[in-house]
Amino acid sequence: MTEAIITLTEAAAFQIKDMMKEQEEENAYLRVGVHGGGCSGLSYGMGFAHERNDDDIELEQHGIKILIDRDSAPILRGTVIDYKQSLLGGGFTINNPNAIATCGCGSSFRTATNAGTPEQC
Repeated sequence: MTEAIITLTEAAAFQIKDMMKEQEEENAYLRVGVHGGGCSGLSYGMGFAHERNDDDIELEQHGIKILIDRDSAPILRGTVIDYKQSLLGGGFTINNPNAIATCGCGSSFRTATNAGTPEQC
């Protein structure tokens, strides 16, 4: 088994399983990746996928099959995905130790080795 690039907390896994059930995606993979864009240059992507690509790394945590493309893997290494609930609702939080700068809205970042492709906010 491949070393865990990301870690899903139990709270995040519980929420993802709920979303999979609501959207009738119980047999899907959770695809996590990074792409260029956002104010700081890189943005996270998370969604459901049914196909595994040749360059994907497959993990499984808390019964969820996770796909990460090889280009995103070094940027995501050590990342923890959590789910926080508050009075105003809930949302996923991403704690990436490789991010050295984030934008004010918190949806994009850059690393010491990858500035991505910054866009206007």
